[in-house]
Amino acid sequence: MSDPGYFGPESITWEVNRELTVLFGGARALLMHAAHPLIAAGARQTSMYSRDPWARLIRTLMLQSTVTFGSKEEAQEAADKINKLHLKVNGIDPVTGGHYDALDHDQLLWVHAALEVSSIYFFERTVRRLTPEERQRYHEENLIAAELILLPADKVPATYEAMEAYVDEMVHSETMMLTDVAQDVADIISSGPVPRGVKWMWGFISFASFGTLPQPLKELYGVEWGPWRQRWLDLNLAILGKIRPFLPERFRLIGPAQIANKRMAGDSDIRIIDRMRQAQRNTVE
Repeated sequence: MSDPGYFGPESITWEVNRELTVLFGGARALLMHAAHPLIAAGARQTSMYSRDPWARLIRTLMLQSTVTFGSKEEAQEAADKINKLHLKVNGIDPVTGGHYDALDHDQLLWVHAALEVSSIYFFERTVRRLTPEERQRYHEENLIAAELILLPADKVPATYEAMEAYVDEMVHSETMMLTDVAQDVADIISSGPVPRGVKWMWGFISFASFGTLPQPLKELYGVEWGPWRQRWLDLNLAILGKIRPFLPERFRLIGPAQIANKRMAGDSDIRIIDRMRQAQRNTVE
């Protein structure tokens, strides 16, 4: 049997991260990341959003998928690549005067936490509710991903409930700010340009990512959100949950999970990370 990596098919991380609808959480997390001015400052330094507006989102999702479904070697390779890039991202934020550093533990924690809670949110809205024990297990398994990107486990809240409390505290704090980068991210998610490979479903992903933001971030981004929009979002997420069990695997599971299933069955020895890089090129072309 092939290397199952850090988790394997029996893990809760494998079950959650394989779902296509959990990718919606990536766009939501990106909006949350950009609302932190020091995270935004790092993106501004690299001119990421002006040169390649999708680079950060794709890189974040590639790391999550590779750590979950790749071999341990692939997971380490993906993490090393991001850590090498992060070494160069630091300086003084011209907006707040604060020091930004892509390897700073507090800043890494915000990035890690936003993606974790967003992934759980969309899994529970479109697949099934997790028990408190399952949420905690997902949180603890996710510490492996944190440590791979040089965020020590002792810098992460000990429980999933504490992680949610941390996120809630952050979004209600004065830290969050609508900078030029945050506005650029919001504009890209709301109106493009959208990669060809996801254009067919991007309208709903955009709607859901803004609509599921915590209220303070809705207000920060100027999202107009009334009861009818909330009902429409709830209805569509509920429909997705109802039809999901009847969809073929290729419409339910992300590509890396499908590849991993075949690899574990001995049907393929293709490296997930190579297939994902090819998919990335196809998506943005």
